[in-house]
Amino acid sequence: MTARQTAAPTRYDRRMLAIMNNPAGRPYYATSARRRTVVAAHIALTAGLLTTQIGGAAAHQPWLMLAGVLVVLPLWCIATGIINGSTRGLLELRARVLDERQLAERQRVHALAHRISVAMLFGAVLAVGALHWVGSTIPAGALPAVLVVALVTFWLMPLWTAGLTARNEVADDALDEAADRFATGH
Repeated sequence: MTARQTAAPTRYDRRMLAIMNNPAGRPYYATSARRRTVVAAHIALTAGLLTTQIGGAAAHQPWLMLAGVLVVLPLWCIATGIINGSTRGLLELRARVLDERQLAERQRVHALAHRISVAMLFGAVLAVGALHWVGSTIPAGALPAVLVVALVTFWLMPLWTAGLTARNEVADDALDEAADRFATGH
């Protein structure tokens, strides 16, 4: 561990830890299905936001860009918060407030997200090569949009991966099982 990881948590660290562990948002991410739904919604909102910004800029439609910021961005932020809550701030909190298990999980999520991103980039390279091989050309104006989409995907892949791979908490599962046994009388 580095000196930075062993340093005492700051007031900011304690506040972020409290936010990320607030049980109020638990109903939104209590099950794997709900977490998958939120991650899918986040991916769709990301695509919508990119579409409004890139499409609005390309079509010289500032109203479309503004609509994306005013309508899609707040929903995107809420979905981001739900995913961060479902992972207990795994990617947002500083290393000094994470335990060894969380640090290992963070590394696992980053490694898996990296492998997924590399596979997607490799697929894109193969697609461009196939288009070139059959004689198609890609418009030069499409390059900036493709690069922005690749950048955003690479940036958000760890968040999506963490949300999709988050596990149900053992304590919560045990409490649910105990409540079920109590309710059924067994």
